[in-house]
Amino acid sequence: MTFFKQLKKPVLALVTVLTVVSSLSVASFFAPKASAATLPDQTDSSLNIDAKAAIAVDAKTGQVLYAKNAEQTLPVASMSKLLTAYMVLQAIDQGKLKWDQKVTPSDAAQEVSQDTTLSNVPLKKGESYTVKSLYQATLIYSANGAAMALADAVGGTQKNFIDLARKEAKKMGITDAEIYTANGLTNGEVKDGKYPGASDTAENKFSAKDMAILSQRLLKDYPEVLETTKIKRMNFNNGTDQTVMENWNWMLPGLAKAYSELPVDGLKTGTSDSAGACFAATVNKGGHRLITIVLGAKHDSQEDLSRFEETQKIMSYCYNNYTYTTLTKGMTFKKTNTLPVYHGKELTTKVSLGQTTDVWLKSGGTKEQLQAKAVGDKKLYKKDGLQAPLKKGQIVGTLEVTAKDQKLYYLDGTTHLSAKAQTTSEVKKANIFVIGWRAVTSLF
Repeated sequence: MTFFKQLKKPVLALVTVLTVVSSLSVASFFAPKASAATLPDQTDSSLNIDAKAAIAVDAKTGQVLYAKNAEQTLPVASMSKLLTAYMVLQAIDQGKLKWDQKVTPSDAAQEVSQDTTLSNVPLKKGESYTVKSLYQATLIYSANGAAMALADAVGGTQKNFIDLARKEAKKMGITDAEIYTANGLTNGEVKDGKYPGASDTAENKFSAKDMAILSQRLLKDYPEVLETTKIKRMNFNNGTDQTVMENWNWMLPGLAKAYSELPVDGLKTGTSDSAGACFAATVNKGGHRLITIVLGAKHDSQEDLSRFEETQKIMSYCYNNYTYTTLTKGMTFKKTNTLPVYHGKELTTKVSLGQTTDVWLKSGGTKEQLQAKAVGDKKLYKKDGLQAPLKKGQIVGTLEVTAKDQKLYYLDGTTHLSAKAQTTSEVKKANIFVIGWRAVTSLF
């Protein structure tokens, strides 16, 4: 026993010195961070979409199933109101606004609301309206004055609201959008509510990818928005008057371009001479929700159905050409690299999926074509590996999943599905003698 006590201190000292000498750079154990990928001009030329830009993405994972000029910034007109709706829902969630709170529209909002050439519910001067009624008018009937009244309620002034909206968009990862108005009209069309320093012709511009990011965040953070966007008809009560609000989304069940096979329940149209006919749509089939964006479709008249026809083509393409595949927690992939373990009884650990997730595979594709690369969580590292001991099923990093015969694209710019990685077995800490012996042998 005395011998081991005498031996312990020299061994500890030796371990400390040799570990420092022989330790490798931590960075060498981490794969370099993937740079943001650019979407192809068109992911499938066989799908002929008659619009300036379009995209289709999975609402949950952000996987891009189809893209055409998806990163080109274009006017979006009233689709801008989705950002206004997000800001209102956020203010409600944070307790800054209440649904039954009364709002008195500013002179600019009231003046815009009286323009019969625009989509509007007429707001009376000096009258007050609930946040809920203005919100419904904004999403269902695309009421421009109502959107401005909501912007004032959130930001205090139109300018303050736009500044807040720009910051929120950047938080979402939207960095190249141009935002000047809360309703999508040009800067000059919002009268005294225009953004200072910008020209009267300045208008909101987003890429199809940006609109998909916004739509995904809206559905993820505030899924209750669908309870309003799916309303086909509602009356706006203006005291003694009532305005019948018909939803401009004609793909809703029972309307002119309803898609019988797919239950469309949102989101927002947008129309102007510069933007053409635009549409942010969402559909849920068998629990698998898609978001589609069409920008700059043909716009010859108010009755033009082109944006809905192009949207239907994209939806049909996605559901007919892809298989929604669920990857269950604990699933392993062939040839997945192990992760290093620092001072573990074993020097590496195998990993598996630490969560259930999903991927759309081209028709005919199977799970067998998937492969994954494990990337360790730096916060769990000690020197050159995951610090032992490790429990079975412990989350230790991420798995970057790719498909052998299919290029994957995601809204965050990556070309792989990211999922949590967990250990497949327990890894105990090595004893002092094993650690010392490894340090000695590493010198040779």
